[in-house]
Amino acid sequence: MTFHAAGRDLARYRLEDRYARGSGRVFMTGTQALVRVVLDQARRDRAAGLNTGGFVSGYRGSPLGGFDSELWRSRELLTAASVRFQPGVNEDLAATSVWGTQQLANYPGPKVDGVFALWYGKGPGVDRSGDVLKHANYAGTTERGGVLVVFGDDHPGKSSTVAHQSEQALAANLIPVLYPSNVQEILDYGLHGWALSRYSGLWVGLKTVNETVETTATVEARELDLPIVLPNPGIDDEAIRPRQDYTPQRDESVVIRDRLPRVHNYARVNRLDRRVMGARGARLGLVTAGKAWGDLCEALAMLGIDDGRAEALGIAVWKVGLIWPME
Repeated sequence: MTFHAAGRDLARYRLEDRYARGSGRVFMTGTQALVRVVLDQARRDRAAGLNTGGFVSGYRGSPLGGFDSELWRSRELLTAASVRFQPGVNEDLAATSVWGTQQLANYPGPKVDGVFALWYGKGPGVDRSGDVLKHANYAGTTERGGVLVVFGDDHPGKSSTVAHQSEQALAANLIPVLYPSNVQEILDYGLHGWALSRYSGLWVGLKTVNETVETTATVEARELDLPIVLPNPGIDDEAIRPRQDYTPQRDESVVIRDRLPRVHNYARVNRLDRRVMGARGARLGLVTAGKAWGDLCEALAMLGIDDGRAEALGIAVWKVGLIWPME
């Protein structure tokens, strides 16, 4: 259930309350959830005994227009968590900086075990950064690093010169995409995104839209309790990790043959796609993802169809979290 709160209610929550470890049910916006998930990843790594650092870079634009401001407001908390925020001059320079965080093994004497990184930009920023995104994704991620590509899409062209939908661009660069449907899933899918990136060796996209990232909701802060399962990879882990040289045919075959199958395995065991209403063997199946899932739930509620009624009518709803590659 999502609850909206007036501004005066939100004023009661200080930054420390909103971002404190294990703080139970908390009011926050989707933008604040993106800041929180960076801190949550640092906490999970510390709890696992890992000495990691974090890095965030990108270029603002609606619906992520306030993300950098929220990061600046939280800079003391980020610094304490060993996270560096460096806004980019533009999106592709920011992506190049993020790419550098996954080249830790190329330099002697690293101070951390790995760097988990986050790039952000709106749809046109994804377009202009395609060269970097493709090269960096083919290069890969480190076992204790990982990259989350947070992109803001404006489907109706509300605040953009063109309407844009960016998962096709990421798919063309062989970057998996998760699509949260609410503020809670921004937190959960963000952590899944870094875990998947580390496990698969790929950069991982996180799609946001106005209706999710600009929403205020009550969420469950459960960073240390969120179950994440890493399947048995079945192949040599070194095969998917970054190398210092370029071999185009080899690099592409590694992505397709070795990395993308890991994405399917991860999605399956962590139930990123699942049946949320009805029973197996239903006569009518409705498949939905992201913002559309909330719309569908509201429409069914208006029709008086709950889980029991859906089962009786032979209706099932399948909610997709990983929108590319489809599992």
